[in-house]
Amino acid sequence: MAQYEVKIPAMGESISGGVLAAWHVADGAAVTKDQKLYELETDKITSEGTAEAAGTISLKVAAGAEVKIGQVVAVIDEEGGTTERRKAEGGNLKELAAEPAAVAGAPAEAPPPAESGLGQPAPPPEAKAEPKAEVKAPAKAKAATPSSAPGTAPARQTRKKLSPLRQRIAERLVAAQHEAAMLTTFNEVDLSAVQALRARYQEDFVKKNGIKLGFMSFFTKAVVNALREVPAVNAQIDGDMLVENHYYDIGVAVSTEKGLMVPVIRGCDRLGMAEIEQAIAGAAKKAREGRIALADLEGGVFTITNGGIFGSMLSTPIINPPQSAILGLHAINDRPVAVAGQVVIRPMMYLALSYDHRIVDGREAVTFLIKVKQAIEDPARLLLTV
Repeated sequence: MAQYEVKIPAMGESISGGVLAAWHVADGAAVTKDQKLYELETDKITSEGTAEAAGTISLKVAAGAEVKIGQVVAVIDEEGGTTERRKAEGGNLKELAAEPAAVAGAPAEAPPPAESGLGQPAPPPEAKAEPKAEVKAPAKAKAATPSSAPGTAPARQTRKKLSPLRQRIAERLVAAQHEAAMLTTFNEVDLSAVQALRARYQEDFVKKNGIKLGFMSFFTKAVVNALREVPAVNAQIDGDMLVENHYYDIGVAVSTEKGLMVPVIRGCDRLGMAEIEQAIAGAAKKAREGRIALADLEGGVFTITNGGIFGSMLSTPIINPPQSAILGLHAINDRPVAVAGQVVIRPMMYLALSYDHRIVDGREAVTFLIKVKQAIEDPARLLLTV
């Protein structure tokens, strides 16, 4: 009988294992080729495993268990097979996991119910009904916990283990603050010109490219322009060496249910506005669906993070090592500003550039931020690269 072993695949030299966060199929279910089977959390990415063959699946690892690269977590019987047969072989993971809870909740003298198909005589109807009533009773009692019963206070704490990805994020953020001489400089930018361009060309842009013209493509192009003008921001430290990058792979921070990820948009200097918008949308979709690959997160030279979508007015973003700088975008708010001696209302955004002072001097950081500001307030500069 042909069988296929479902193994945790290799995902890079630095990843040795993770947590099998969830199964998307039940034990004993029929699966099709390329069907999504499980969700795996590692310290760098959250990914999904798919079936490489069709058949009946037998789960070997429970959800929430730690697994290693190459470990067999399930077996697919390519010629089918029945759940009843695998129950008889002791392969039903769900029943094995549920059995201790049922025994613990039942009185000590109550015998466990016999399973059909195992060669044991079935109990009479009276005996069969009694264990069911006794097993259901603990479930009712559990529902009336202090957190859910009326008139009682909710639980004061809930404890759960950090996911590998969340642990890794925490480690990197703390390391960045300990290892870099981090400083943040601020400026503000008038979004009037960009908003006018978007309003004027949005309909034609969508018709031609099938995607909306957003703000991120403008800021990505503005960052590329500023990196060209201030190459020190496009450098990083490697041991006792200063490495200057001559390419423009920009990371764009994406918030997911599992944590913050920074997929990298390659060759932003060679991409048009529509290509950047499509690349960002595609990378964000992959990250949120758990389909992001480790290669999608590596090799960025600079990061843009947009807290403005959540309403943030101002922040001091933390750099993404080994990069030397990160640009924080914030909410767009109408504010009174002075223009040509007159007070006018304009859509304004605060910009924050955090940088590693070991590499980037204050003058270079301020110059970089001013270049970004100039490009956003006068988008023709992006076309002329000035």
